[in-house]
Amino acid sequence: MTPRNTNGNSGKNPKDTAAATTEDMPPADLYIDRMSASQALAAMLANQAHAITALEAALPAIDAAADAAYQRLSTSDNGRLIYVGAGTSARIGVQDGAELPPTFNWPHHRIGFVIAGGEAALLRAVENAEDSAETACAHIADMGVAQNDVVIGLAASGSTVFTTAALVAAGQAGAVTIGVANNPDTALLESVSYPILLATGAEIIAGSTRLQAGTAQKICLNLISNMIMVKMGFVVDGMMANMVPTNAKLRRRRAEIDARLKPD
Repeated sequence: MTPRNTNGNSGKNPKDTAAATTEDMPPADLYIDRMSASQALAAMLANQAHAITALEAALPAIDAAADAAYQRLSTSDNGRLIYVGAGTSARIGVQDGAELPPTFNWPHHRIGFVIAGGEAALLRAVENAEDSAETACAHIADMGVAQNDVVIGLAASGSTVFTTAALVAAGQAGAVTIGVANNPDTALLESVSYPILLATGAEIIAGSTRLQAGTAQKICLNLISNMIMVKMGFVVDGMMANMVPTNAKLRRRRAEIDARLKPD
């Protein structure tokens, strides 16, 4: 197993703003509400592009986390990939996990979600839900998280109480724990075996981490879950070999994949 803090990243923001965090305010020349629409769109796009730079710096940590997850999940037929988060981060985690069964035919019973405020919070914010460590620990206990599981927690700030507490509890239960945060030197990254720092820095709309921080988180989860599925053998010759065809389009796609994979 690769030891913790394998980011390949010093904690500095890769876009030459070493002290910038997701909590910072934009400079006056980047107030997008004072720009023309075309200027504002260009500025937002440029800001989002920083997500890729942060991901490139974090690739060694992502690689280590994906491999640890695969190693653990491949040792049983009941180990789960469990996503933990609050607010935007919870929604990003649910999106990634919910797509694994139809895309790869990953068993539904091997996916889990721990969401601050419960499923209702995916559509409407639940007041104070992310501040309860007790609720997070109770969720982990109720799910019976154990050594066969892999738990991924996401929090842009890196300081979300609910997510950090859930990861600590999961680690104590023997699960592999992976933490994804956008700020360095945070409780979430310190609480897991495999920390991933996505140092995206300040958002162009202060207070909204659904922008470049969220973009980086989404891509990071794509990389991790896809790599797990590749190593598990669900991808053959670059194709989704076990895709579940749930509509006419996917039935046609599945037939094409099957034809290409058919032995000569």
